[in-house]
Amino acid sequence: MHIDVLTLFPEMFDGVLGSSILNKAAETNAVRYNIVNFREFADNKHKTVDDYPYGGGAGMVLKPQPIFDGVANLKEQAKTENPRVILLCPQGKRHDQRLAEELAKEEHLIFICGHYEGYDERIRQHVITDEISIGDYVLTGGELGAMVVIDSVVRLLPGVLGNEESHQRDSFSTGVLEHPHYTRPADFRGLKVPDVLISGNHRLIDEWRAKESLRRTYERRPDLIEGLELTDEQKAWLIEFKKQEK
Repeated sequence: MHIDVLTLFPEMFDGVLGSSILNKAAETNAVRYNIVNFREFADNKHKTVDDYPYGGGAGMVLKPQPIFDGVANLKEQAKTENPRVILLCPQGKRHDQRLAEELAKEEHLIFICGHYEGYDERIRQHVITDEISIGDYVLTGGELGAMVVIDSVVRLLPGVLGNEESHQRDSFSTGVLEHPHYTRPADFRGLKVPDVLISGNHRLIDEWRAKESLRRTYERRPDLIEGLELTDEQKAWLIEFKKQEK
């Protein structure tokens, strides 16, 4: 995968992309990062990329020219057909695991990180393919949002995590939250690991994990259960959970 980022603050990405799993992914050629300051594409001697909004109002608006030319340049360099061009914006579609899995199948992603009051609407209309939000709040710029989306996507690329099952059982990948985890020692200051996990019975362990995943989802994110096609066993577990509340 090739990932381009258009930003006014390329240095913000150094620590994130140069560390841990994201750095290892680049070292193994699972992904290539290209972080570009879009001031480079400004067509004026002062390299300004924003201007006052027509009609008045507070703040400055990102001009279309640097973004149009920057995206065109990145497409030409990468020589890929139809890359996903992603605008980080609080008005966009809420990012989730399904979208991360969808983006992980792409060959080329271009992220646009804006600042100021907003974007010239022609950027939305004629350059981007996706608008993504990481939550219902406003940040000072799109950089942190881009980092979140990139992290969620790159970890899904083949070979990045080493064990393919690592992300297949993640929260949201299966439609429910992930089950609790325990490690050694089995008895820590009187706090014991559930007996089933040290029983060696893999059928019972799988059943416990499935049940606890559903329990955790019921307790913390019941909204997720509404969209699930539940098995008879899961329906029985939900009845049990509700009875335990009384």
